[in-house]
Amino acid sequence: MPHLLVIEDNPDMSALLHEYFGALGYGVTSAREGRAGLHAALHTRPDLIVLDVMLPGLGGLEVLRRLRAESDAPVLMLTAREGEADKVLALELGADDYVTKPFSVAELLARVRALLRRSQPGGERGPLRHGVLSLHPLTRAVRLRGEVVNLTRVEFGLLHLLMLSPQRVFTRSELLTHLQEEGGGSERTINVHVRNLRAKLGEDAELLETVYGVGYRLREAP
Repeated sequence: MPHLLVIEDNPDMSALLHEYFGALGYGVTSAREGRAGLHAALHTRPDLIVLDVMLPGLGGLEVLRRLRAESDAPVLMLTAREGEADKVLALELGADDYVTKPFSVAELLARVRALLRRSQPGGERGPLRHGVLSLHPLTRAVRLRGEVVNLTRVEFGLLHLLMLSPQRVFTRSELLTHLQEEGGGSERTINVHVRNLRAKLGEDAELLETVYGVGYRLREAP
């Protein structure tokens, strides 16, 4: 089973995360301050690190910066700092995901599972399932309730990104960055691609949820 490292200075929060992850069968190591957390990350080689930003001693962003010089372990930032600049900085320093407190336990666990899935052999190239929806990156096959769904290259890229991190909200800017790699256009086209994708998902279109003023996410499968 995966081994997680939780670097969190709040003892109650640390204990709570230990309980959540332990219930899934994950091994969990905890550290309460930055230097101890960095040492544990480099010596225990965890499968995933949950990292707070505001840590005593060595701050979480500095831990992340030093960690990235020696490790590619997935890092999920878990913090009360919810400003866009904070998120962008953490992602640019190498964080793989960013969750703000207070958080939904179901969403946090879904994101942890998604990061672990992406970091495993096969990772992002392995088949993905989300309720009645399945997607295979290598064959570029998408099925809904067992039926083939024909998508354009951009629609496929959009759906693939959303399925890699269910319940994570992607901003239009993030989606645009990804779609440019897939041959996409301006931010305005994001809405068009999502509308077309929803049309092809038919009665399951509600899986693609609009987060007003922010972007889109793949909601929890029923």
